[in-house]
Amino acid sequence: MGQIVSVTGSQMQMAAINWHIYLLTGSPLALGLVGACRALPIILCSLMGGVVADVVDRRRLMIVTQSIMLVCSVTLAFVTFSGLTKVWPIFLLTAIASAAWAFDTPARQSLLPMLVPLHDFQNAVSLGMLMFQTGMITGPPLAGFILASHGPGLVYLLNAGSFVAVIVGLALMRTSGKPEKTEAEQPRISFQALVEGLRFVWRTPIIVQTMTLDFVATFFASANQLLPIYAKDILFVGARGYGFLAAAPAAGAIIAGLIVARMGAIKKQGVTVIVSVAIYGAATIAFGVSKVFWFSLLMLAVTGAADTVSTILRQTIRQLVTPNKLRGRMTSVNMIFFMGGPQLGEVEAGTVAALIGAPLSVVTGGVACVLAAAIVLVKAKSLRRYSP
Repeated sequence: MGQIVSVTGSQMQMAAINWHIYLLTGSPLALGLVGACRALPIILCSLMGGVVADVVDRRRLMIVTQSIMLVCSVTLAFVTFSGLTKVWPIFLLTAIASAAWAFDTPARQSLLPMLVPLHDFQNAVSLGMLMFQTGMITGPPLAGFILASHGPGLVYLLNAGSFVAVIVGLALMRTSGKPEKTEAEQPRISFQALVEGLRFVWRTPIIVQTMTLDFVATFFASANQLLPIYAKDILFVGARGYGFLAAAPAAGAIIAGLIVARMGAIKKQGVTVIVSVAIYGAATIAFGVSKVFWFSLLMLAVTGAADTVSTILRQTIRQLVTPNKLRGRMTSVNMIFFMGGPQLGEVEAGTVAALIGAPLSVVTGGVACVLAAAIVLVKAKSLRRYSP
């Protein structure tokens, strides 16, 4: 419940930052640079974040990281209410919060298998995705209405308050967040520990294949960062319409997450992942060429549904083939792909949009995503044949 509140606030802030920067600059490239400010700290810090998550109490680590993100949001609200006219403070605070998130995510995902039995794990991942998507579907529309009436400063302040819900939830949790290890496996923060995690990932083909597919698909088919352009200049729906566009993928994701949770274990999970990625790319193409608001909403909902099915199965596969002592490090390596792909994809989308326009940027990215899925279907035998 705390995460639902926090994710709602975080999604409100992400939507507000994009809108705020586009109002200040009117530049697609500036929108793309937001992705760089999120991606670079994650790439630089995530590997160490995984090592730390495999050493310290994961619950306490999350309390620290959530507190850092709270302070960043309060600071962003303060400078905005003070009359912000430059974009560099937004970039800086976004980067600091992303660095904290790089330590938070390995701890959170590694904690999940310690809280539920293995036979319920896929359903737990599905419910976790529903939690995340619930925040995504409520956050952007709320941000849109607040942006239209009060501006971004209030959104940033509300997000700061939302982190308190997670911190309280973690404080009330009775399960220990310490990694379970024998005396012979006493944890150490060291370069050798980092190498051990990288070696495990590299020597497990199905993990490499799922991570690579995730990175390529989200790098090329990341359209979310260009939504302010679509809302303002293509669909002409303003800040409120932008909020609904930003929430549409989450609407589809919630429906897909409920269906997956209801179905239980899915057979032929590998093929299902690849097909989901192909559908994601095809829906991105359709959104890119659309000039009708309702159809654009529908296609964004399809991208959210396809991405959710793929994400649930990929996370289930990776967590269950990874020993508990290595889950933090495996998750941190995955973060480079999972977060690096879409965030660097935003830089790519903004750059290409500045050169050839937003619609062509989105369409060419969707085509590349479909091609990537076709190549994986032919080449990635371990993933294609995977069935629990």
